[in-house]
Parts: sequence; C-alpha cells; structure tokens
Amino acid sequence: MKWGLLGGTFDPIHIGHLRCAEEILEMFDLNRIIFVPALKPPHKIHGDITAFNHREQMINLAIENNPVFSFSDVERLRENISYSVQTVEYILEKYMENLELYFILGQDAFHAIQTWKEWEKLLLLCNFVVMTRPGYENKGLAGIVPDDFVARFTYDDHVKGFRGPTGYMIFFREVTFLDISSSKIRQKVNQGKSIEYLVPETVRHYIIKNSLYKNV
Repeated sequence: MKWGLLGGTFDPIHIGHLRCAEEILEMFDLNRIIFVPALKPPHKIHGDITAFNHREQMINLAIENNPVFSFSDVERLRENISYSVQTVEYILEKYMENLELYFILGQDAFHAIQTWKEWEKLLLLCNFVVMTRPGYENKGLAGIVPDDFVARFTYDDHVKGFRGPTGYMIFFREVTFLDISSSKIRQKVNQGKSIEYLVPETVRHYIIKNSLYKNV
C-alpha cells in the first residue's frame, strides 16, 4: 500500500487542497490520500478555529465521491495539541505491514519545519512530499534544515529526491498553484461575498446552512 497523508486545519477545505491531493496521488501512484484535520494546531493555538465536527463534515462532503480520498479523526482522538510526529507514528504502528507512507505538505510549511515538534525524528519516519509553486527555485534542503542534518541525505537522481539515512525520501514537486486560502474564504463569507468555485458545492451549502464564518 502507498498512502499519502495530508494534514492541515481545513477551515474550510477548498478546491486547492483537493487539486493538490489529486496531483500528488497521480505523481506517486498512491493508493489513497488521507485528509487529517488538526484538532489544536500548535501554530494556531491562540487563534479561533472552527469546531472539529464542522471541519470533519466539510471534508467528508468534499471527498465523498472520490473512492481514493479518505478522512481520519486520529488527531481528535488525542484531545490535545496536534503534532504530526505523533500522527505519523500512530499510522505507521497501526498499518506498518506493507505500508509506504508519504507525508504531504506545502513549501511554506516545510520551510518552517524546524518549529515542528521533534522535526528531525519526523523527517526520518516516512517519505515527505513538499508541494512547490511554479517558479520555485529548488535548492534542496540547504538553508531549510541545519547543515549537519542536510549531510545525512544524498540526492537520488533516479527518483529525483533526497534519500535519508533511514531510506526514506524527501521530494520537491511542483503542483498547480491555485491562489486560494481558507482565510480568504472565511473573509469572503464574513463580507457576504460569493465563494462559489472556491470550495465544492456541497461544502458551500454546508457553510451557508450552518452559518459558519459570519464573525471572523
């Protein structure tokens, strides 16, 4: 099995998330993409985040017609701050046999990886796919993580990625850049503007029905 793990706040999930997931699925011939919403993201611990159940419902609505997209509430079960290293360890422990895991994140998040809990351990637990925007100058790991950590990786030209000491890869891959953000969507809803074509229609109706983002 080859699974992709895509975490985030998903407040709300939008077309950009879905398109990137689809492209990574195809690039790496994955069997499944798992969307993992954070319960309490450590970088947004003091911010207002929509209740988990609403974000869960919106994800399920967005992916309901795609048999290779699925949802996991693993971070809700911990009822604490959401740390990716714990999520990856949980998935690997539960499905270790015959599982090849790819952790998917954006380039901005990867550039801030040193602020993540146990980031060195995390980067050696599974494969990583860093989604980059068109025009991104890929200089590899240099300048993102310390030189002594960079030295533990070698570039594999055959697969176009950096192989770490545990055998797992870090890939940089360009995806279609859709300039959509959840924060802009919330702002538009609050201002009474249309979000049609920014989110799946089922998600748009859910937001309206539940009066989400009216006071952001």
